[in-house]
Amino acid sequence: MLFNISPYKTATNQLALREKVGQFFMPAAFINDTEEEIRELETLIGKYHVGGLCFFHSRASAATNFEGKKKIVYNEQSLTTLKNLIRRYQKAAKYPLLISIDAEWGLAMRIENTPQHPYAITLGAIKNKEDLIFKVGQQIAIDCREAGIHWNLAPVVDINNNPNNPVIGYRSFGGDKLNVTKKAMAFIEGTKSAGVLSCIKHFPGHGDTATDSHLGLPIINKSKEALLENELYTFRETIKNGVDSVMVGHLSVPSLDNGEGTPATISKTIITDLLRQELNFNGVVISDALNMHSVSKMFPEKGQLEWRAFDAGNDILCFAENTEEGIQKIMGNADPSEIEERFKRVWKLKEQAFVSLPLPSTNKEEQSSLNKQLASESLTLLTGDRGIINDFKREGFNCLSLGDSIHKTFVQAASKIAGKGPKNEDNILIALYPPKVKPQNNFDLKTEELDQLQHLLKTKKVILYVFGNPYVLNLIEYKTAKAVVLGYQNFIEFQDNALAHFTGAINAKGTLPVTINLKEL
Repeated sequence: MLFNISPYKTATNQLALREKVGQFFMPAAFINDTEEEIRELETLIGKYHVGGLCFFHSRASAATNFEGKKKIVYNEQSLTTLKNLIRRYQKAAKYPLLISIDAEWGLAMRIENTPQHPYAITLGAIKNKEDLIFKVGQQIAIDCREAGIHWNLAPVVDINNNPNNPVIGYRSFGGDKLNVTKKAMAFIEGTKSAGVLSCIKHFPGHGDTATDSHLGLPIINKSKEALLENELYTFRETIKNGVDSVMVGHLSVPSLDNGEGTPATISKTIITDLLRQELNFNGVVISDALNMHSVSKMFPEKGQLEWRAFDAGNDILCFAENTEEGIQKIMGNADPSEIEERFKRVWKLKEQAFVSLPLPSTNKEEQSSLNKQLASESLTLLTGDRGIINDFKREGFNCLSLGDSIHKTFVQAASKIAGKGPKNEDNILIALYPPKVKPQNNFDLKTEELDQLQHLLKTKKVILYVFGNPYVLNLIEYKTAKAVVLGYQNFIEFQDNALAHFTGAINAKGTLPVTINLKEL
């Protein structure tokens, strides 16, 4: 979809003040909405001239409905639906809409039947090889462009230094600030190469908290010096290197706002003083979703949260639920010169988004080839060594699969190898497939599966290959295994690579990018 967007010098005279304020609002759009809900959003777009939309899967998805537990409907045609909706909403807009989405590991984060790329934690396990991370960012951006999306709200640059973090975890490149920074910069450059905007999040750092900000307000009690040394390092260096936007998280960090502990999204001290002035960020600041209960429940009066977020320094109000009232509050409270300054920043970002760059070509074979390289570079031998695995194979072994995965190529192929060798009931090769990547409910592993795994670790010689979030090891006494190998993803390419490692054809090159808590024995 090609759109002509007026340059700022023309637009500033074209748009009325109320229309300029509308450009700061980015309400949520849902791929699986009803026709009635779609028309309501079209009306909102036409009436209030919102600047853009942020797409989510459905009103029952995790980002929007943590408490409701509504069933998420599978829609095989989600991508087609998304493209059609973008066309409809653009048609309803007087000025072209900036379309955004969270595609941290690809459109698959929100949309079925679209390419899924490895999680950030997997990429964090790769030593150097930033060219591969560039290709991941580029490929995801190509998928976004083809769908009509201009702005990928990624990458996460939070340092994941709390193993109990319920919301960042696998979304971070890891616990080392240098590794996170290098990976983020490569991802951003890849995104830019395909003509898509990027966004670093969640300022000032969501890694060291055990609270999910969708539900409650995380409090980070660290000194400003400690934060500048670690959590803020990734933001500072990435900003120096160049990034389009920064997303501010719903985080209470008393040391950064004179001890007040105000959520960062509504803290002028954190956004205007720290991010703008101290860290010299001149791009667009976008709030984290304003529907999240960590802040939304603080402001029962409609429009007040939107005003507070704007007043603190956010240029774009993501997932604003009270557009009409928010516009009224900003119009009534903000200085026109401040509105103009913000409008200029937002419009310049839109100009950048609508520049038509050639789209790099790609195909499924290229994606599979990239996945093979990522699998080869990330595979991590956490405990044990090659000699232990070789002895294990020579003695003979049985295979066991725990958890669930669409593909189980590793355990299927390993079972054939086991069938050709000697019988040995004491050696058990276990392929662990955590059904979910999020840690809630023990990654959806069944209690009996975890009990069985614990029993085998205590009574047998176990070699464990993990195809999922490595934090699953927090649940078991993994150091009693003879060897633990991390495959990170359950993609076929990653399982095939792990099999090549088990057979001795390749060595593991990766390094665990986070800290695992050893379960007390």
